[in-house]
Amino acid sequence: MPDRQHRRLLAIAVTLTAIGLTTTQAFAAPVPVPTTTATTHDGTTDGGDGGSDDAHDSMESTAQFTEARTAPGVVAPGAYGAAWAQLKSLPRTGGEWEHVTTKPYNADDPRYRDVNSNSSGGSGDVTGRITGLAADDDGHVYAGGADGGVFRSRTGGGDWEPIAEKLPSLSTGTLDLDGSGRLWYATGEANTGATTYVGTGVYVLADPKHGTFQPGDRVGGAELESTTIHALRFAGDKVWAATSRGVWSHSTTTLTGPWTLEFAPNPDYLPGGSKAADPSAPYKNIANDIAIDPKDPSKVVLAVGWRSGDTYNGFYSKAADGSWQRVGSLGDLPTDAANVGDVTFARSADGSRYYAIDESPAVMASNPDTGLKGVYVSRSGSPSGPWTLIADKDKLRNSGSALQGAGYQPGIQSWYNQFLQVDPANPDHVYAGLEEVFETTDGGGSWVTAAPYWNNPFPCWSIDPAKQTGDCSPTTHSDQHAAAIGTYRGRTSVYVGNDGGVYRRPVNGQLDAYGHGKDWTSLADGTIDTLQYYSVGVGKDPADPSGRGVIVSGGLQDNGESILRAHDKVMGSNFGGDGGDTIVDPNNGCNIAQEYVYLDMWVTQNCAVNNGSWLTDPAKATSFEVAPPDKDANAARFIAPLTTDPRNVNTWVAGGRHVWVQNKGFAIRSGSEWTSAYDLGAGHVATAVATVNGTVYAGWCGPCNNQGFTRGIAVGKTDGTGWHQLNLPVDGTLPNRYVSSFAVDENDAQHVVVAFSGFSRAWTEGPGAGIGHLFESHDGGTTWTDISANLPDVPADTVRLLPDGGIALGTDVAAFYRAPGESRFKVLGEDLPTTSVLQLRSGPDGKLYAATFGRGIWAIKTRRDG
Repeated sequence: MPDRQHRRLLAIAVTLTAIGLTTTQAFAAPVPVPTTTATTHDGTTDGGDGGSDDAHDSMESTAQFTEARTAPGVVAPGAYGAAWAQLKSLPRTGGEWEHVTTKPYNADDPRYRDVNSNSSGGSGDVTGRITGLAADDDGHVYAGGADGGVFRSRTGGGDWEPIAEKLPSLSTGTLDLDGSGRLWYATGEANTGATTYVGTGVYVLADPKHGTFQPGDRVGGAELESTTIHALRFAGDKVWAATSRGVWSHSTTTLTGPWTLEFAPNPDYLPGGSKAADPSAPYKNIANDIAIDPKDPSKVVLAVGWRSGDTYNGFYSKAADGSWQRVGSLGDLPTDAANVGDVTFARSADGSRYYAIDESPAVMASNPDTGLKGVYVSRSGSPSGPWTLIADKDKLRNSGSALQGAGYQPGIQSWYNQFLQVDPANPDHVYAGLEEVFETTDGGGSWVTAAPYWNNPFPCWSIDPAKQTGDCSPTTHSDQHAAAIGTYRGRTSVYVGNDGGVYRRPVNGQLDAYGHGKDWTSLADGTIDTLQYYSVGVGKDPADPSGRGVIVSGGLQDNGESILRAHDKVMGSNFGGDGGDTIVDPNNGCNIAQEYVYLDMWVTQNCAVNNGSWLTDPAKATSFEVAPPDKDANAARFIAPLTTDPRNVNTWVAGGRHVWVQNKGFAIRSGSEWTSAYDLGAGHVATAVATVNGTVYAGWCGPCNNQGFTRGIAVGKTDGTGWHQLNLPVDGTLPNRYVSSFAVDENDAQHVVVAFSGFSRAWTEGPGAGIGHLFESHDGGTTWTDISANLPDVPADTVRLLPDGGIALGTDVAAFYRAPGESRFKVLGEDLPTTSVLQLRSGPDGKLYAATFGRGIWAIKTRRDG
């Protein structure tokens, strides 16, 4: 979704223009620099483009999510599989998890048209990122969430049901239906090109219309465990897989037996190779797609390379001696390493056309407006070409891109946003997904922007609550990842998957006066929940007459802040952009503080309810920016930690380079009201903070990537006194891994539990990786005891001390509970999907709430385990 400040200024500009005034604003446009560690940037000015900020933010978010799980080294294959196997062997507590976020989530909710919302932007109901789509001619649609598993619709979209719940990985790389109608599910989301969402291989469902995936449906052995899978391509009786560890193949008729490694450009960096421990190993064998000649399946072209550039980037085909050799020329489609990055292929049904999108590392490094090299066609139908350029950034922008004239550039995130879909009935009719959805009906001669980035810059836009999207046509969410074409009851539709879910329109749909599709429908009806929550907060609903109802809020990847009131039939979005950490007043859930990114905090005391009147009267705004001075990518994590004192809701602590404190609670109105309690030091940024009765614990890292990773814990007082760094040697009791969470005893601040992310040294080749994930201290951190006991060796994300004296822990595979007086953990409750639990929070209703990064928010009644 759009940059929050950009969104606000655009809205103001539209309104002022309408009443005869003008306003201008220059935006900082960080320039992505190719790197195999955390991306750096420098500030430039581009005259109004919010896009470069968004692109940099996306790169940082994926890099930082990954490094928290991998630093200080490289994680060996099989780590997640081993953790899942151990999970299945553990006993469970009683109780069932309740799925909280089961109602539609309306990003255009007219109740919340305040200064920071994306309301009236046009994307309507949303869910989390969809990275795989498949559809048949009998109304069946299959959608794969980034970390949410596979959902099936039997009605052409909607009324979804999950069908992959029993698999060890719910991370989607791609979904494909083969010629026999079988559904192939490749796990391991491949958008980042790194190891953020590794999977456990490829699974095949023989009867996808009725069946569900089972662990025994896996193709081959463990060869593709701990990989990401970019694409599956079929030819004859063979399936090809483009993965983060090279190109592999397998028989489609005999599903047993191992996968065959067809090509890896740098085999020494593969697991077991002489350079497997090198920090750059995850980036050395990335394959993005495979193109197969429809007239001769033995002729194959591989698109290989890391999105930010490496010497091995390029296209490869087989030579006469059977070896894979770099392709020297393909016509307009570049073949040099500097200009071949993330590539997507698509072939027409009749074999007469091949299409390709190419992201260029060189362009991404040098052009703040785009990373796109171009869209190409091979009119011979052969992947060997010759290829002809049919679109570049400027051609697409001039096609009616949403921000034409306002600075936005197509392809700014082409390393992250790509799909191609050819109409099976017309080889010249193509949908191309970047940040927006583009369409051509003449083989690339002309293009329209079928789904613009958002509606705000157009004269038809209005924030009037009576008009859901003003007079503009509905659009899709931004950031496109997958597409499919299918038929239901004689109507053929195109389906697109993006950071907001699944959208549908007739394959030969209508266009409005701006050249935008006027018939998009969101399929996020509340039955599909792939929402990716970083955080959750719960407070009493002041409007509930019973006094028992609660408001549940949470910060989401690219979908702002959701709010669900006690009697809502639809969730609303009261803060836009990315949603980070969240603070909610347990006594009044309309008191909400929400982080955008990098500590850019905003606060509301009325749930951010507004009818848009702030546009003409700024005094009527109901949300306020209160960011501390560390609001910067160089001074805070992308998702930076926030907390309150559980014994005093007015005391807040936030962590960037500094540990910031403010004591006005939700009445704060300015970032100047924060005080720096402690400077963590140059190059250090907070990863977790907690406070009780004036004592603060702050975990930090810096550098935070696996090259030179360091971590520490600082302890002190909210008034700035008594601060000191704990003695944490690399080879000491506590592992040299990412500090993810603290839980402090409300009755004794010297009693603290700390959780560590990453994997223990059995899986991580890095200095001081250590063992264990959960440690306890009764003397303020002077000494620690490993209490990990029987926990699976998997990243730990969030820890809570419960009122009954038990400990709850959220990890990348499940939530766990240790009863008071016991030493071993049990899996907490039934029915929680196998996905990352990033935050646990207790509600005033006696429930424990879990923010999952792929399957929404869940809650369970907390009780002493019997």
